[in-house]
Amino acid sequence: MIEQYVLDLQGIDETQIAVVGGKGAHLGGLSGIEGIRVPGGFCVTTDAFRRIMAEAPSIDDRLDQLSRLNPDDREGIRTLSAQIRRTIEGIAVPGDLATAITRALARLGEQAACAVRSSATAEDLPTASFAGQQDTYLNVVGPTAILQHVGRCWASLFTERAVTYRRRNGIDHRTVHMAVVVQQMVFPHAAGVLFTADPVTGNRKVATVDAGFGLGEALVSGLVNPDVFKVRHGEVVSRTIAAEQRAVRALPAGGTQEAAFDSQPQEQPALTDAQVVQLVQLGRRIEAHFGRPQDIEWCLADDGFQIVQSRPITTLFPVPETGDQENHVYVSVGHGQMMTDPMKPLGLSMWQLTAMAPMHEAGGRLFVDVTRRLASPASRAGLLDLVGRGDPLTRDALETVLDRDDFVPLLPDTGPGGPPAGGASAPIETDPAIVTELIERSRASIDALERDIRTKTGPALFDFLLEAFEEHKRVLGDPLNLRAIMAGMEATWWLNDKLQEWLGEKNAADTLTLSAPDNVTSEMGLALLDVADVIRPWPEVVAFLQGVEDEGFLDELVKLAGGTEARDAIEAYLDRYGMRCVGEIDITRPRWRERPTTLVPVILDNVRNFEPGTAERRFEQGRKKALKKEQDVLSRLRDLPDGDQKADETKRMIDRVRTFIGYREYPKYGIVSRYFVYKQALLAEAERLVQADVLREKEDIFYLTFQECHDVVRSNQVDEQLIQQRKDVFRSYHALTPPRVLTSDGEAVTGAYRRDDVPTGALVGLPVSAGTVEGRARVILDMAEADVEAGDILVTTCTDPGWSPLFVGITGLVTEVGGLMTHGAVIAREYGLPAVVGVEQATRLIRDGQRIRVHGTDGYVEILP
Repeated sequence: MIEQYVLDLQGIDETQIAVVGGKGAHLGGLSGIEGIRVPGGFCVTTDAFRRIMAEAPSIDDRLDQLSRLNPDDREGIRTLSAQIRRTIEGIAVPGDLATAITRALARLGEQAACAVRSSATAEDLPTASFAGQQDTYLNVVGPTAILQHVGRCWASLFTERAVTYRRRNGIDHRTVHMAVVVQQMVFPHAAGVLFTADPVTGNRKVATVDAGFGLGEALVSGLVNPDVFKVRHGEVVSRTIAAEQRAVRALPAGGTQEAAFDSQPQEQPALTDAQVVQLVQLGRRIEAHFGRPQDIEWCLADDGFQIVQSRPITTLFPVPETGDQENHVYVSVGHGQMMTDPMKPLGLSMWQLTAMAPMHEAGGRLFVDVTRRLASPASRAGLLDLVGRGDPLTRDALETVLDRDDFVPLLPDTGPGGPPAGGASAPIETDPAIVTELIERSRASIDALERDIRTKTGPALFDFLLEAFEEHKRVLGDPLNLRAIMAGMEATWWLNDKLQEWLGEKNAADTLTLSAPDNVTSEMGLALLDVADVIRPWPEVVAFLQGVEDEGFLDELVKLAGGTEARDAIEAYLDRYGMRCVGEIDITRPRWRERPTTLVPVILDNVRNFEPGTAERRFEQGRKKALKKEQDVLSRLRDLPDGDQKADETKRMIDRVRTFIGYREYPKYGIVSRYFVYKQALLAEAERLVQADVLREKEDIFYLTFQECHDVVRSNQVDEQLIQQRKDVFRSYHALTPPRVLTSDGEAVTGAYRRDDVPTGALVGLPVSAGTVEGRARVILDMAEADVEAGDILVTTCTDPGWSPLFVGITGLVTEVGGLMTHGAVIAREYGLPAVVGVEQATRLIRDGQRIRVHGTDGYVEILP
């Protein structure tokens, strides 16, 4: 293959990232858009970079060392990357390569002022922008200076910030190469940045223009505040004009410098409204060409606008694809399911196929379209009430959207409003036998699934699974199941509302539901205390578990004194709960049965922090506390006017909540039990595909949808490029924060608490489990890395049932996501843990080890000195 060292920008398009890097490819693409002016120039290709790297074999060893460093080892990264940069900058540019560059420069004018700009192959990509990671040099004059600055650009692939960014994004240093763009310098009257979508709200219909005098470097470096214009539908809808005192100017002999304005600060805008609108029109043309919102750098010289860079805005949350031009309002499923991490494609498609309502995917998360229910006044009121009881932030976000001008048009009511979808129906009697019957029905259905799936392989397995999904939905949609779930929730709401009205007592149901029967999730946490009781008497087993890393550790246990008992206890626990894990709504997440080491730190914490028999004592203490609370409440009610009637009504609701609130956790247990059966069958099928050399590894099926897996099994062919692309996209989704509410305009609406009863400086949230507790904050983002002491308060993003084993060892709970009836809240009440959920950015605002006070009754957290 003949190497090409230099290509003219006019001959490049966006498909050539491997040759000219992200910036070069985008500039080439821009050059081909009608009406878009790009300064002339050329690109020194990645072939030239590879040639330079081959001149210094010592770099290879240093790259090996770099790849072994922890991304947090800043000193190690700083030292190694500096050595690599010095080596590259010290390499003389070979004669033929220097000739190719100077020949291209002569076409621009040998003494022309140029911008010399890095263009890495992992830069300006849809999944990673790498903005500002490599170097740019402005107003470089003459062949000698150009060659020197090309070398500096090559070296800047190994700036400390670029190396760290790649390590954090899982990108191998050897797979990234550097091209360099050399362009004619523009000496602008004004320059800046255009975002074709609002970078703060995500609204795709609002463009934002940042503008300043002189070179755009002053804005990018933060030297001056820009003028900021917002444009919607071809009209400037807001403007903020900055008083600029300094600008960056080009020097005649090359280079740039900061300069103060001669007279007063510049208070007139850098652009007129007409120029802003014209610029946004150019931006919309660029956005249409690249097919996604763009972050565009522009210059305004005497003869009009020139575009010097365009890259995708990678921080925007994607919008669900609907194929229509209608307005839509979406509510996050993950916030309700306590799992806001992205899901892999198989996980998304499996949840969609087994869910009770249609769902839309965006950013690796699922959303429900609530537009039609918001459009009808009757169903709107029911939806807002239901959502507001669970999560006030989501309700406030929906009301914020409803306040917008006609975003959700009001439809006439065609009849009575009726109950909210999936909500109440015929009344249900308070009878524990109902719960027993529902649990038996679920178990029988899962037993039949396990029995019948054993004989199914190949395409027949997928046909069987489609039938199994219908049974899955039938069990979930059983009217008796829905009525039992709603009965416990409605009784909780009734008790909280009425006892606050009658007795002035907040969240009374929190104590009344302690140690409620039939709660499979709270039983799961207590059962791990029983496992600790088996292990505690055997020091050799405890010591062995402290060093466990391999998933096969259960087989090793039997070699130790007490090891057989320990293994049997853990195996029995896994038989009952091994299908669970953190993030369990994603079928691709490793289950405890597949990765039992996840439970080891929690078992060891339980061994260290608790006495034998704690599980039984705690359950009994909770039951007695609830009974005492019941007697106290009923006694006080009888002293009120109409007290006997109020007490009788309250007693009926207490019986009701204690009968049904524990069952609220069971349907999820049934879902994940079925999921584990599906997963084992699909992985067995994937293993056959690996043996047949169709798949490289069985986990590759996680990056295909269910239907795509079915197609692969039928055809024995797979698109490996698609799988790799999905892996890259999935990795990029981790950087996105999913909104509670998302509109079809792309606006992420977060909602706010409308409260004035909270002390200054406190973090506001939703009170879900009464009481006040002080303690050390343990900020834990991964349960497998948990290390809690007695008295600690868990602070985390969200807690689904997979977190429950940790709950027995803590004294309070703070989460960023959650509602009154989400799993973490229910279990916190079961265990009597003061809890505040929905605390925005709790894991960032509270530092690990800080002392905090959790006000679980009033819904706020204080950070203590």
